[in-house]
Amino acid sequence: MAKRTTALDLMLPVRDPETPAYRWLYTALRAEILGGRLRPGARLPGTRDLASQYGLSRGTIVTAFEQLKAEGYVEGSVGSGTFVSKVLPEDLLQVQRTTDAAPRALRARPRSVSEYGRRVQPFPVLEIRPVRAFRANLPAVDLFPTTLWAQISARRLRSVSARLLLGCEPMGYGPLREAVADYLGTSRGVKCTAEQVAIVGGAQEALDLVARLVLDPGDRVCMEDPGYVGADLVFAAAGAEISPVPLDDEGMELREPGLRGARLVYVTPAHQFPLGVTMSLPRRLALLEWARTSGALIVEDDYDSEFRYAGRPVPALQGLDRHGLVLFAGTFSKVLFPALRMGYLVIPPDLVDRFAAAISVTRRHAPVLEQAVLCDFLAAGHFGRHLRRMREVYAERLSILLEAARQRLAGLLEVSPTEAGLQTVGWLNGGIEGEAAAEAAAARGVDVIPLSRYSRGPLAREGLQLGFAAVDAREIRRGVRELAVALSRRA
Repeated sequence: MAKRTTALDLMLPVRDPETPAYRWLYTALRAEILGGRLRPGARLPGTRDLASQYGLSRGTIVTAFEQLKAEGYVEGSVGSGTFVSKVLPEDLLQVQRTTDAAPRALRARPRSVSEYGRRVQPFPVLEIRPVRAFRANLPAVDLFPTTLWAQISARRLRSVSARLLLGCEPMGYGPLREAVADYLGTSRGVKCTAEQVAIVGGAQEALDLVARLVLDPGDRVCMEDPGYVGADLVFAAAGAEISPVPLDDEGMELREPGLRGARLVYVTPAHQFPLGVTMSLPRRLALLEWARTSGALIVEDDYDSEFRYAGRPVPALQGLDRHGLVLFAGTFSKVLFPALRMGYLVIPPDLVDRFAAAISVTRRHAPVLEQAVLCDFLAAGHFGRHLRRMREVYAERLSILLEAARQRLAGLLEVSPTEAGLQTVGWLNGGIEGEAAAEAAAARGVDVIPLSRYSRGPLAREGLQLGFAAVDAREIRRGVRELAVALSRRA
């Protein structure tokens, strides 16, 4: 076990004046070790530091340390550092077991939480493991220019000002908001000013902000079905009544019974998640007109719109809005790398102050240094070049997947030639059930996601989500071979 070093002060209990100083220090340090607050391998502060902190002589500190060392609690020597022993005495473990009884009794007592606390469900955490075919919803992080990002970060830190270190306003770092507004106007047809752009911790935080500011418990939210589970979890936690709306070849079906009484509609019109359908222009105009007459708001999640491989670029729904009905959300996490928890929310002008107030009492603002680095990355043109490079890579990988599937999966899985995004859909043939197909694929080292996991009801046709963006050509071909074997045994 590697030894842990620390320069932090130790907070020890108040000394009883009747207790000798060395005995008090010995007892206090032993208790810290017994309680697990000083873990095996942890480095104790230096004798001079402890003497200065507690107003003791250095000889008193040395005496206490020597007693702990003699009993096997610490190791090392004065001058080279003193560490908690990696192997503790057996009686130490017995004491720890007896002191655990009271906390267990306390934990058994039921906790009282809010209605939100009872409703909220965990969002699946990204598993940190090697990428294999056909892991979905991931960019090719191995191709991200980390050296360039490090250079920009170092340059920014070297020239950082005291003003930047103080923070920024709740809506975000001004130059980044300007850069995002310019990018969205040019590339996505979004009509906004920098004042309408909020820098948030990804699209998920944007959805949470919208839910807390727009919805009351019992309000109705319409969502595409199948659709994005993360949005479903946010709205359900807010106490909304979720109404699933089916899809056709033009996107969300706008039938009156399905939309009646809705306070909010959540859509992914540029590249529907998970089916990949692009909402048609007539359907977009009809949705905006319905929202205008009903008084509802629309959340447009611009998921995966940056990576389009076929057809003309589709402008944002927000760009067609003339009445301030659309909240436009996007993220840099899928475009650059998932650890960059940064995205944006474009807010109608009359709601900007409300959203700024909500951010100010929660996270205050997104991390300013990361915002500044991202701003520099955009301003220098690196963002656009990275997008163009990744678009070419992903298009090639999609082509390889489609060709391999045509050769080996015919009659088993009909892979959709998606126009955009990081993944596509494979439609199952021969009555194969999605969950069974996923289980069989996993047994052969292949990741696929049944579409049923994104739906609130039965699907008209079973299918699988297949990611290709993060998977290289060799792994794609291996995945297709193994998936063909897995599905043929289920057919």
